[in-house]
Amino acid sequence: MLFSVKTYGRAGLLGNPSDGYHGKTIALSLSDFPVTVTIFETPEIRIEHNREDDSEFLGLGELVREIERFGYYGGVRLVKATIRQFYKYCVKHDIELPRRNFTLRYATKVPQLVGMGGSSAICTATFKALVKFYEVADKIPFELWPTLCWKAEQDLGIQCGMQDRVIQIYDGLMYMDFSEDYFTKHGHGKYERLPVERLPLLYVAYAPDRAEFSGIYHHKLRMLYEEKKHDLVEAMSEFAEYARLGREAILKEDHEQLFKLINANFDLRSRVLRVAEENAQMVYTARKTGASAKFAGSGGAIIGTYEDEGMYKRLCEVLEGIGCVVLKARIANPEGL
Repeated sequence: MLFSVKTYGRAGLLGNPSDGYHGKTIALSLSDFPVTVTIFETPEIRIEHNREDDSEFLGLGELVREIERFGYYGGVRLVKATIRQFYKYCVKHDIELPRRNFTLRYATKVPQLVGMGGSSAICTATFKALVKFYEVADKIPFELWPTLCWKAEQDLGIQCGMQDRVIQIYDGLMYMDFSEDYFTKHGHGKYERLPVERLPLLYVAYAPDRAEFSGIYHHKLRMLYEEKKHDLVEAMSEFAEYARLGREAILKEDHEQLFKLINANFDLRSRVLRVAEENAQMVYTARKTGASAKFAGSGGAIIGTYEDEGMYKRLCEVLEGIGCVVLKARIANPEGL
């Protein structure tokens, strides 16, 4: 038994960062940025290291650069934490697992540390692989899969919301409502698939040299929120409202309204949170072409709408001029397990 499963890097279209604060969001999965987990039966359990887990370096300079880029820990800890959550859930709910072990390896093409969900993609791909390997897909409610991946990252002390895990389990284009009462009662939010074909043209851009560990951003955000900063608490409700209105705009194919909401999402964020100048530059440079623009996540990547090939060409010219990679957003289709 050998097979591979994939999840993908994601972009938050509207509502972020309210997903960690009982808000609402819309996100999409990006087929150009897969994380692949391969799993096969072996006598013992073995997790193979990836580049982010390397312990051999050509010199001190390379070692320090790797630490500054990937932190002190790579992806293996994410795999282990996901395996733990999977096993604990099965034991708690009397789900009998076949007596077999595995070797698991992962490979990622998600741009690192630009807020596109690279870490969560490792967790979600691992969870999908475990469910398939042990043949228990019908025994764990599908809507709980993202929650279990979220709990795995919480166990590691990673500050994060639910959005990434939901879109990476479901794929496609998803509307998510994390209202507190419902989430507390059910252990998951309300998730709705939206029609991809009703979206306008979308682009994504990211700047590798603007990388920053997203946990730092989310930690600061959590501290401010728990201090009950009035502007921030109010803003979370407004972010959520943008997502609700965005859902309506997509269903109605109201591209002009979606354009306005995307810009408003970033503008609100920049009013209530400190935005690094080099990250804000990406947004304002893109907007000079007539496109809309907002952060795709915590910073380092943006997403927005554009009108036609002429505008896309101008986007590429101006954003590449400040060190960005630009591509058309190709949405990953949901895959059956």
